[in-house]
Amino acid sequence: MSFFPGKDPLPGDAFSCDAIENLIIPRTSDIGGFEVRRALPTRQRRLVGPFIFFDRMGPAILKPNEALDVRPHPHIGLSTVTYLFDGEIRHRDSLGTEKVIRPGDINLMTAGRGIVHSERTPDNLRGHPLLMSGLQTWLALPDDKEEIDPSFAHTEKSDMPVIDERGVRGRVVIGSFEGMSSPVKVFSDTLYADVSLEPGVKFPFAAGHEERAAYVLSGEVVISGDRFSADQLLVFHPGDAITLEAGSKGCHLMLFGGAALNSKRYIWWNFVSSSKERIEKAKEEWRTGRFDIVPGDEEEFIPLPEG
Repeated sequence: MSFFPGKDPLPGDAFSCDAIENLIIPRTSDIGGFEVRRALPTRQRRLVGPFIFFDRMGPAILKPNEALDVRPHPHIGLSTVTYLFDGEIRHRDSLGTEKVIRPGDINLMTAGRGIVHSERTPDNLRGHPLLMSGLQTWLALPDDKEEIDPSFAHTEKSDMPVIDERGVRGRVVIGSFEGMSSPVKVFSDTLYADVSLEPGVKFPFAAGHEERAAYVLSGEVVISGDRFSADQLLVFHPGDAITLEAGSKGCHLMLFGGAALNSKRYIWWNFVSSSKERIEKAKEEWRTGRFDIVPGDEEEFIPLPEG
């Protein structure tokens, strides 16, 4: 999914909410009937904390003759985070990992100096209609972790802390939030939380992380009197106390952010690095077949894009 040719996001319309630093309207791409909305990166906002890439996948129904088939492709300098609301995906990588991810679980694959992976519909689900919906995000690695050995970690939904307050339900996916901490291990201060609010419920989003944002998955959220609908990315001013209020039909949000990186990051295709030269090296390594293969998925691969 990380290879989807999503279009650059658009800046939002003018707005009056002083709490919002950036309002970003994702650009939508239709990939054979499967919609993908890309919220990061954009010209006005490259990162929020370590998050350098944010794709909303679906929701969409794959027909019986359709399947998700993301052929093997490489990464460097980042961790990919796959989080599903509906559907299943079989992950394979060049470490020999094979794992099916299901709704609420987390696949965190750290590329470091280089990894190759594929993402496909499991064989047992092919030939049937399949509802697919989820998020694909990338975390840029800190300067001293960009060239670490690649690794893979899968965390079950049942192992994540649950938010269950009056009118508020959710899960702490990565990092610490509301006094709870996820078991998912990352390399810098990171927040990723799945939160649903019942109609009219107010929920404080404290300034406990340097950079914070909210992606509206469904419904409507009210902030300082301004209303924001589904598929909008709201980036908040650092240090400001924020209150999220659900609209008349409630809302479903992903809250995310963390500590800002210490240096600039470059992104080209599936490569992220603090060095343009390192990205050029990775391009040549993929072009000349020097990345490892994916056991069990050796026959296909995604060629290096031209340009």
